Amino acid sequence: MSETIIAAKAKVVAGISDQFKAAKSAVVVNYRGLTVAQVTELRKELRDAGVKMEVIKNTYLRRAADANGYEDLDAVFTGPTAIAFSNDDVVAPARIMAKYAKQFDALEVKGGIIEGKVASLDEINQLASLPDRDGMLSMLLSVLQAPVRNVAYAVKAVADSKEEEPAA
Repeated sequence: MSETIIAAKAKVVAGISDQFKAAKSAVVVNYRGLTVAQVTELRKELRDAGVKMEVIKNTYLRRAADANGYEDLDAVFTGPTAIAFSNDDVVAPARIMAKYAKQFDALEVKGGIIEGKVASLDEINQLASLPDRDGMLSMLLSVLQAPVRNVAYAVKAVADSKEEEPAA
């Protein structure tokens, strides 16, 4: 094999390795059996969520994963493989892929990484069941507002009861 081909392949692996380093999460899927329209719909939703999905040769994925300490992912790099990287939202790739895996029987989630650790299919499904970032923030805000709201209700109840008491 010529030196230029080897250098080109090393450059591709280095680029994928950089994506692994930058990603907060990545989900590996088998997409065999999806129609072009289904893949287009999936890619559009991923893109809207800031997730990048690529179809990459398994040998390149193995080498890039191994370079980043994700040797446990080697087993999932078989057959037609696509990988969805997210640099911002940890939950988005898992949530979207799990949603489409339920919708389309042909899509199979195989594994991935979550915040620098190899994740099993069960862990990805658990992550997918979490609400998105906005949902989590609204839940947190609701929890933080609850004590203040309860005090306001108590003060209002006391004020209402004072108004109802006859003047002595």
